[in-house]
This record gives sequence, structure tokens and C-alpha cells, in this order.
Amino acid sequence: MDFGIAIPSAADSWKLAQRAEEAGFTHAWFYDTQMLCADVFVAMAAAAVQTRRIRLGTGVLIPSNRIAPVTAGAFASLNALAPGRIDFGVGTGFTGRRAMGWGAMKLADMARYIDQVMGLLANRTVDLAMEGERHPIRFLNPELGLINTRDPVRLHVSAYGPRSRALTAKLGAGWLNFIGVPDSGTAELAAMQAEWASAGHAAAALEATAFALGCVLADGEPFDSPRAMDQAGPRAAVLLHRAADEALAGLPNTSKVPEAVAAEVAGYVALAQRFEPAEARYMENHRGHLLFVKPQERPFVTAELIRRTTFTGTEAVLKDRIGALRDAGYGQFVIQIVPGQESAFADWARIKRAF
Repeated sequence: MDFGIAIPSAADSWKLAQRAEEAGFTHAWFYDTQMLCADVFVAMAAAAVQTRRIRLGTGVLIPSNRIAPVTAGAFASLNALAPGRIDFGVGTGFTGRRAMGWGAMKLADMARYIDQVMGLLANRTVDLAMEGERHPIRFLNPELGLINTRDPVRLHVSAYGPRSRALTAKLGAGWLNFIGVPDSGTAELAAMQAEWASAGHAAAALEATAFALGCVLADGEPFDSPRAMDQAGPRAAVLLHRAADEALAGLPNTSKVPEAVAAEVAGYVALAQRFEPAEARYMENHRGHLLFVKPQERPFVTAELIRRTTFTGTEAVLKDRIGALRDAGYGQFVIQIVPGQESAFADWARIKRAF
């Protein structure tokens, strides 16, 4: 089983990518969330020149946030710095769009965008619609070597619903899934495997990647210890943010709220309804998303919420959980390293060595 790290993009993200490469991790995935992190392509470019083997990918890019030729040019530029090591992870958008007040983009628009980007990277001519006009475009002089369109860029799609899973299978792309606990992760994988088989692909050809946040607990350490709160709490808080998005703006919440934490979720939603400015409460709701637990949301991020939504447990428990994902068919496990918690990398590197 491969292991990767997920990185909230920063100018010095290359340091963590370099450390992961040295520890034998195969992938580094960089978040594309403009209002929360640094620019993803700046971070990946720095990592490209500081590493030699590890694959570098967007985890994930949101098509609405930059036009297709700009994205294709960025990937082709990265591919010149790190030939054959670049991954194009893409999705309809959660964090990167909700932090600006928008819901997910249309799946058909994402499919069109993927076709344009991958077509350009294959040196094809594609149609681009912009400002009410449509024109054919292509890279005009790739032979100069300023970009690299010779080595393939791999496509991976973040897909949570049946239609997006069907698109992933149709494209023969890798599949990215952000999971909380193994049971939901394996159920979602089974659904993806069914779509994959329906599209006529061999089962072994599916590249399934599980993203997670969590904390490796010492024996007897509580789920809401300071370390667990810092490393796993940001993932637990996502359940709160999703519920608030639904209450504030009617955006769909695909995360079921367990009865055991329903009171905490309701309490946070009531708090979020008082966020300022009133016309843009989504900004405070998503501040710190997957990065830190905001002081005002700390009372609602309980030990039970962390236990139910994150990969948090003792080393032995986490090895069993990751082993279950591997046995179900996931080929890669990715753990996010929270900014300021880089010391956690050693814990996850130790778990990786068991696989």
C-alpha cells in the first residue's frame, strides 16, 4: 500500500514534501483553497525542484477557480520541473468554493474542463468558451521545451456521489475519497468499484486513494487531548461547517450527523447563525477549515466528535484501520499534516513502515 501526505499549500511546503520523500512516501497532495492557503502551483513548483521521486498532485483543483489553459499551462510547467511526477486531482469544489459562498459547480462543467485540460496536455486542439465567444486553442510551441507535454500527467477525480463516480469510471481516472472512519470509506469504495466494473475496467486498474486527518494517540491519551485537538480537531469540525452551510445557505450536507453528537452540531449551527458579517457568515464558518479549531467552535469539537469523524486512535488501532482499507481495495492512504503540527509526521511515518 502506498502512503501519501496532504499539505495545506504554503511557500515552504517543499520541506514537508522532501521529508516525506526521504521517509518513503510516494505522493504529496497540495490543497487548492485560495482563501485559506497559499497558491497551489507555487507550492508544488518549489516542491518539484526540491524532490526527485515523490509524486506531486493537486488535492484537489477546482475548475471554476481558473480557466483551463491556465491550468494546463501550470501542469505542463510543473511537468518540466518534475517530469512524469505530476498528478491532476480535480473536484467540483467544497472548501475552495464554500469559503467564498458558493456551492459545488455543475458536474457537466467539470467534465468539459477535464477534457480541455487533458486535451491540451496531449497537444490536442480544444474549444474554449469565454466571454460569450468560442475559439479553438492549443499549445503553440511545446517543442521549445519551455513546458513538458511529453510525459503524462495522471488524472484523479474526487467523487462522492453516483454521478461523479460514474464520470470517474468513464474517464478511467484515479479516485480520491476523503474519509472519516473505515466503515464509510469501505462502503463508498464498494460503490466506486461497482461503477468501475460497469464501465468495463479491470478491478485491479482502479487507483483508489483515501484522504484522512487524525492523531496517533499514546496509550490512555484521550480523544480530546491537546495534540488530538490540534491534529484531528480540524477534520472533526468539518461536520460542524457542513451543517452550518446547510442552515445558513441551504447547501447540501452529505455528512450524516450521528445522534451522539447532534447536540454539539446544533449548538454550533446556532452560533454560526450569529456570525458577522451577516451577509457573509460563510467566511467565519470556514475560517480555519482543515487547518485549526477556532476558539469559538472548540466547545463543540468534543472527544466523541473526534472519535466518530477522524482517524484517531492508538498505533495498533490505526494499523488495523488502514489495513482494513488496504484489504478493501484502497491502494493509497493519505494523511494531512496540520500546519504547526509537523511533529505528527514521525508518528505517521512509523505507521507507514508497518505496511
